[in-house]
Amino acid sequence: MSKAPTITLNNGVEMPQLGFGVFQVPDAEATAAVETALAAGYRSIDTAAVYENETGTGKALTGSGIARDELFVTTKLWNSASQAWTRDVVLREFDASLERLGLDYVDLYLIHWPRAVRDDYLSIYRAFEGIAESGRARAIGVSNFQPAHLERLLAETSVVPAVNQIELHPFMAQSELRALHARHGITTEAWAPLGQGKELLSAPVIAGIAEKHGRTPAQVVLRWHLQLGHVAIPKSVTPSRIRENFDVFGFTLDDEDMTAIAALDSGTRLGPDPDEFDFN
Repeated sequence: MSKAPTITLNNGVEMPQLGFGVFQVPDAEATAAVETALAAGYRSIDTAAVYENETGTGKALTGSGIARDELFVTTKLWNSASQAWTRDVVLREFDASLERLGLDYVDLYLIHWPRAVRDDYLSIYRAFEGIAESGRARAIGVSNFQPAHLERLLAETSVVPAVNQIELHPFMAQSELRALHARHGITTEAWAPLGQGKELLSAPVIAGIAEKHGRTPAQVVLRWHLQLGHVAIPKSVTPSRIRENFDVFGFTLDDEDMTAIAALDSGTRLGPDPDEFDFN
């Protein structure tokens, strides 16, 4: 069985470069999907409180028979506007995630969105620092943070985020943000690494490179992420696609391929603009 390469986070923790995401997977289906992913070789699983599938995900993890120290589990705080995010509230929500997952600790805990209009991500992150110090999260980080959010966090808190999980695919390559990450030792993690699927994967450039290598378009895009040093978390509930998305370690894109894919960047977002997005 192939094994995903790892990236060393800025605190020394090793994180698999290819993981399995469960966004939009119903809790009742999450157990089977994660079981399939683990059988295919994935050892990094990405969930979140708002996905409402931490329970099903946790059942697969604890029932897998895989040693806990061989797994890398990420979840995220859904920092909604429904309450004031005091330290105690953050800790309560973290405890609830651990309970649903059936775990004593997670490997990575992320703030799901900056919600900059609420101006509370600094206080939330300071509570995260306490969670990291306790050892119940081996690493902490953020998701969907823009350069200005990160710069403020770096200036006013003491722990550099280990990861920023962002929308990232060939149509939205995020060059400025990735360069900032590189300067500060923050690992770039891609959500929606395959875009919305059909449009990106049917692009002539991607299809042509896939034919050249005898691979699928999805495998080509995931290989692009890996060669750029991103962490990628493709999602699927289809067993054959789950396995296909992990089978990306037996070929390499050449410079011509990488240049052609880079030319697809149009800055087109599929998800919300983090500078404006707020939620209840």
